[in-house]
Amino acid sequence: MSLSKNTKPTESELEILRILWDKEKATVREVHEILSTHKDAGYTTTLKLMQIMFEKGLVKRDDSSKTHTYFANVSKENTQQQFMGKMIHTLFSGSSTQLVMQALGNHKHSSEELEEIQKLLNELKKQ
Repeated sequence: MSLSKNTKPTESELEILRILWDKEKATVREVHEILSTHKDAGYTTTLKLMQIMFEKGLVKRDDSSKTHTYFANVSKENTQQQFMGKMIHTLFSGSSTQLVMQALGNHKHSSEELEEIQKLLNELKKQ
């Protein structure tokens, strides 16, 4: 499922989606426990956010048992592409080169990461 303008996740929704992408499925309680390790959020706030996400189509819900289980209805890759495209367009005037230069210039990278980047560059040159 691709995200439309109306279903673009908020920052709080992205935090929940990241948990669901990692766990594949989770109850509201499980999501809340993970969120509460780094964020001061009440259980009812987490519940309400997940209900809104269900209404927006960002998550699906298995309500066959008393405890509802939620799972992402949008892929991590598609969500990343949507946000990346908007970021390149708005922050870097459409230049992916400027984005890459900024990202590589402002962070330390492991040799493994640099090798992975080099492999990608080599593959792109072959195309």
